[in-house]
Amino acid sequence: MKKTVVVLEGGLSGERKISFLTAKACTEALKKKGYKVKNLDAKGYFIDDLKKIKPKLVFNALHGKFGEDGFVQSILESLKIPYTHSGVMSSSLAMDKELSRLIFIKNNLKVPKYFLLKRGEEKNFNKKIISKKIKYPIVIKPINEGSSLGVFICKNKKQFVKNYKKLTINYDKILVEEYIPGKEIQVAIMGKKALGAIELVPRRKFYDYKAKYSQAAKTKHLMPANLSPKKYKEALFLAKKAHKVLGCRGITRSDFRFFKNKFYLLELNTQPGMTKLSLVPEIANFSGIKFEDLVAWMTKDASCNR
Repeated sequence: MKKTVVVLEGGLSGERKISFLTAKACTEALKKKGYKVKNLDAKGYFIDDLKKIKPKLVFNALHGKFGEDGFVQSILESLKIPYTHSGVMSSSLAMDKELSRLIFIKNNLKVPKYFLLKRGEEKNFNKKIISKKIKYPIVIKPINEGSSLGVFICKNKKQFVKNYKKLTINYDKILVEEYIPGKEIQVAIMGKKALGAIELVPRRKFYDYKAKYSQAAKTKHLMPANLSPKKYKEALFLAKKAHKVLGCRGITRSDFRFFKNKFYLLELNTQPGMTKLSLVPEIANFSGIKFEDLVAWMTKDASCNR
């Protein structure tokens, strides 16, 4: 019998529901590979339960705040329990759209033009949008959410004011960026290897929460992405670079927009979804890696001090 693996699931973020779906799929895969699995909801006094179980390692199936922002990672490191995915610092950096972008820019990775707006600084909006030479439509979103939660595309000032008010109820800082049209390209990285690039053609306005997790949204997946061989190779190179400059480990997925022959990096996900509709398993499968083998690799790759 192989090691006991605790699959951390649920949690306290807005992506709690998706975390359970990821955990369910990964639990089934681990059991097929002969692992003894215990599922643990990462809320309340879950640390006490974790200490009692004394797992050999943790498979982190959490998404969003407290799960992929360095919080849980720091707990697991203090308990000296090996875990999957990226470490404390890289998880924290990737989750923070402001800090990760500063690192991307410093390393010559192209990102959309943007600025931050703190709650109470609304009066500076016009000045900032002019100085950054950003035109409508614009995109506004929290700096530390995943799964496109709280993302709005605003065609004019009226839409911005309406949606910005909604966001400032729960968030102190809002990222305002230019809207980049073009192709939605996502690239999966496994360790030091780029697995491939997929293109998404949403029927909705953009690849939002519903497009990601609902079959009814009927988002079209093109695998491999419809790019020239040269540009396809470039997408893989850029994702590997983003993974490296943030110091990531395990599996990541980088989200790009491809417009006028240029790739714009929107964000890097250190804990991409592992549901039946998720992109990383689809990309891995295309490159010849079965879902169970992908999950097993992530488990074997687990360690402390990541």
